[in-house]
Amino acid sequence: MVYLGIFILLALTLGFAGLRAYLHSEGFRKFLSVEVSKAAKVIGSFNSFRWDGLAVETEKFDATGEGMIASLKADQIDTDVGFGALAEGAWELRQTRILRVALGLDFTRKIDPSGTLPSEVLRPVKKKQSGWLPTEVKLDSLSIGELSIRAKTLEGEVAARGMKVRLDAAPAKGAYQCEITGGTIDPVKKWLPKIRVEKVTGNYFDGNAFITSAKLKAYSAGRVNGFGEWSTKMGTYALEGDIDGVKCDEVLNESWARRLTGDVSSTYSVNNTSGKMLMNGELEVRNGTLTALPMLDALAAYADTRRFRILPLSESRTKWRYSEDGFFFTDFVMASEGLVRLEGDFSIKGRAIDGRFRLGLVPGTLAGIPGAETHVFLSGERGLLWAPIRITGTLDDPKEDLTDRLITAAGIRMFEQIPETGEKVLKFTKSVLGESPSGLIEKGIEEGKKIIEEGDKVIEGAEDVIKGIFGN
Repeated sequence: MVYLGIFILLALTLGFAGLRAYLHSEGFRKFLSVEVSKAAKVIGSFNSFRWDGLAVETEKFDATGEGMIASLKADQIDTDVGFGALAEGAWELRQTRILRVALGLDFTRKIDPSGTLPSEVLRPVKKKQSGWLPTEVKLDSLSIGELSIRAKTLEGEVAARGMKVRLDAAPAKGAYQCEITGGTIDPVKKWLPKIRVEKVTGNYFDGNAFITSAKLKAYSAGRVNGFGEWSTKMGTYALEGDIDGVKCDEVLNESWARRLTGDVSSTYSVNNTSGKMLMNGELEVRNGTLTALPMLDALAAYADTRRFRILPLSESRTKWRYSEDGFFFTDFVMASEGLVRLEGDFSIKGRAIDGRFRLGLVPGTLAGIPGAETHVFLSGERGLLWAPIRITGTLDDPKEDLTDRLITAAGIRMFEQIPETGEKVLKFTKSVLGESPSGLIEKGIEEGKKIIEEGDKVIEGAEDVIKGIFGN
């Protein structure tokens, strides 16, 4: 028994010495380079290792890839190698720390769903290792002091920087729990705000990353919440959530920020499962107020009231969708209870606009325009008078069809009323103004046209709003 104990002790000592010798060899550096390359599906290697017992550090890991991961650079890496997983045939890496990681992604490349590795990575693996040496690597934990990402997509480039990452092994083999804090994200579209990362938590397993909770910030006090998933094998992603706490003046340009105030909130859903990025959601403006719009002033003049000069919005909402074809807005509603309501759908494709709306006004609002409330606006639901509006043209030169109909209706109605009003009214008007009945009619139509044409300024101003929200 004594000899057996001595033999076992000697074997363990020699085994430990052999393992340590292998760890300090060039072979282990190459083995670890291959394992990391396999995991990331890239071609890369570590710089030379510096050992202190079982603790090791290296200056960098540098790699390039032909798949979704185009480049991977990690600086100042250190870890502790343990023997706790030898029974599982694996080297245990404990408390791995990386100072900086720069990751380049390319979502425009065709992803191979089979996950085939480059031959340059597979070739070193074919070399037979000693039978008693572990052939796998088990990562216990990983912390990254600063992670930066540049992702190329079909729509443009997304950049993220300054994020801290913590990765811990989960009970299931190859599964990890992840936490990301700090940093900023520059979205692919200029009209989207810069995102400040507060905290993102999720899980990773078998090439799929699941975001269980994302708490982000945008604008001055906007809050963004979300969850989703990302397949590193297929290069697809899907995210959804909501954003609130945003002020209108943060998403509109200076001119329209003075005219429309309120709190903006929206749901969102983003995915590229069809091969192209698609976005959609439902947007709402709460506590909204419209002020000093040209059409509001014109309506106020006609109605002889100040109610149109400042409109508190009882409703302001729309469903929106974005794809490479453009922006599409449906179920659009903007209303001031008991006064005016605008409903419809519209799209923006490149610089072209196409929208179909219904404008509803309380009866009597346009009594000052002859024929407006009989020839153009018709009675309908909610006790309002309704008229259709079509907006076409471009952002630079939009067109609407309501003004011409109002002018035509005014002219028809004035001529209809001539026999009804009688000669007495026209003679009285002539005696005051010194004009003939025909001159009075022409002047009335011309003045009405000038006032109605104030409505064009609203349509022209729409360009500024759209530019303010979506940029150029």
